Amino acid sequence: MEHPSNTVVHTRLTADFPELAHLSREDLEDLLADPSYFQAIFHTLPQVKLLYQGQADLGSANENIAKNNLAFQDDLYRLRSETQEAFDKAKSLEARWKELEKEQREVYQRFDPQFLLMRLRHATIAQDDTSEARATAFVQGSALDPDPAGLTGKDIDDFVKEFRELRKTYHKRVMWSERWAAGDVAWRDD
Repeated sequence: MEHPSNTVVHTRLTADFPELAHLSREDLEDLLADPSYFQAIFHTLPQVKLLYQGQADLGSANENIAKNNLAFQDDLYRLRSETQEAFDKAKSLEARWKELEKEQREVYQRFDPQFLLMRLRHATIAQDDTSEARATAFVQGSALDPDPAGLTGKDIDDFVKEFRELRKTYHKRVMWSERWAAGDVAWRDD
């Protein structure tokens, strides 16, 4: 009869790990009780050896990748610097572009049809005010001077000539404004 301590135990453990099938129940109990014995057996298992080998291979591959990356480090820093310079220049040019667009809008605003119409209307009002002020000054100047000989024919002719030019300009502006309002003025965008 065999000694019970040397019998091989067939369990799920031995089915999953056939390398442990040769161990007796006492050896398995010792395996659980003694961490050093467990480590010694554990590290001899083919699955564990394979796992450690895979881990070592991955570590080696990572080390090679790190060395390759370090070989590119100087070039990458140079490229990073060049990229930053190009980005800064692009941002500077973008800001300059916005300034130029603003300046362009301000310049083109002077030629905008609505702005030109507004200027024409203001100029018409100003022309009317100027001619009326000149007429009022002439009338008041002659009213203050009781001497009828104070005004000569040349003074009157000069006033009429000046007043006529002022009113002519005023009426031209009124006429242009009326044509504009009637839609007879067309602005080209070229």
